[in-house]
Amino acid sequence: MNITAIIPARYASTRLPGKPLLDIAGKAMIQHVYERAQKAELVNRVIIATDDMMIFDAVKGFGGEVVMTSETHKSGTDRLAEVAAGLEADIIVNVQGDEPLIEPAMIDEAIRPLMEDGSILMGSLKGEIRDEAELNNPNIVKVVVDRNDFALYFSRYPIPYFRMRHHSLY
Repeated sequence: MNITAIIPARYASTRLPGKPLLDIAGKAMIQHVYERAQKAELVNRVIIATDDMMIFDAVKGFGGEVVMTSETHKSGTDRLAEVAAGLEADIIVNVQGDEPLIEPAMIDEAIRPLMEDGSILMGSLKGEIRDEAELNNPNIVKVVVDRNDFALYFSRYPIPYFRMRHHSLY
């Protein structure tokens, strides 16, 4: 099976501009992510998708595969879709560009259900929230699943989320 991991990477982040090029132990963050994705047993190819020449040049500099994408994309998923449209691949994996410590086995874990059941069109990993700090952290996405473990919806806020927590509902 032909499985390609695509890592969207953009320089112009509003929260932390230049994040993919941040130095971590002598390598750019994006290089760490690329190298970890390459270690996934089920992945045949890893591509970084970027709209920035500095990222493009850095990836070429460490010998990685990179594709320039449009600057108009609003999300990493849009950037991934542009690259994926030109590929011959059975499965495309979206690997987040800001996960320098991603476990290659987790990438494989996300791929296996897609390999085993052709009716599954997409998947995502999830884990149990262990404490209230994780529950209230908007950087940790929460998911509601049905009895078959299929995602119903995602939220950055606790589910259910009460906007009017401090106001009377009556």
